[in-house]
Amino acid sequence: MTKGEATQVKVHYKGQEDDFIVFVDDLETYKKWKSDKSVPMAHFISAFKIFVTHKQGAQGQMDGASKATLENEFGVSNEDEVIKKILENGSLQESEFPERQGPKNDAQRGSIVTGQVAR
Repeated sequence: MTKGEATQVKVHYKGQEDDFIVFVDDLETYKKWKSDKSVPMAHFISAFKIFVTHKQGAQGQMDGASKATLENEFGVSNEDEVIKKILENGSLQESEFPERQGPKNDAQRGSIVTGQVAR
């Protein structure tokens, strides 16, 4: 992977009161899990954290969802159960970030002079 190039995968769930986001690390394993629930969620999610975007959709500012918010929306505050519901009923969002251009190491290009003191 080159400098800055990355893909971000998240599942967005539009609830009654708020929008919820869970980040997915391995898209292929997540797709496998959708049809075979014996695949552990830990294989495609590294951070078991639920984010809330305050009705701003999948692109809004993300804050950690409180237990009270989860209880109000899903009827439970157990994060594992809520993550499962979001993954099952939410919509997949994929974002690709392009490669950045520019020098990778300025010191090797001779733009930095060693031993020079600014006065």
